[in-house]
Amino acid sequence: MATTTTPQVESTETKAAPISLTPSAVSKVKQIMAQQNPVPAGLRVGVVGGGCSGFSYSMQFDNAPGMMDKVFTMGDLKVFVDATSVMYLNGCVVDYVETIEGAGFKFENPNVKSTCGCGSSFNV
Repeated sequence: MATTTTPQVESTETKAAPISLTPSAVSKVKQIMAQQNPVPAGLRVGVVGGGCSGFSYSMQFDNAPGMMDKVFTMGDLKVFVDATSVMYLNGCVVDYVETIEGAGFKFENPNVKSTCGCGSSFNV
């Protein structure tokens, strides 16, 4: 008789999250999520290779966490972060900012050693 196992996603809802979203960022994410059909399960935040300085941030909606994801709850928003990105995002704060020049999500990351001139990539 064959048996199958279901991979267990590690939930760190009771632990301190390495990344935090400000109330305005959570509100904006939830507002955008509500407009999606179907409504996604959560927000995936990560670090990807590329850009002028070596790394750039990634934000996208996802329907479920991956096998190697850490799952954090911020209010009633689920945030998925892959295991590799966790070390680059430790202490990072994501805010949603609206100014005369424009609006968008702003990452304040204490691990960043330098950024590029365009501000969309960084080096750790």
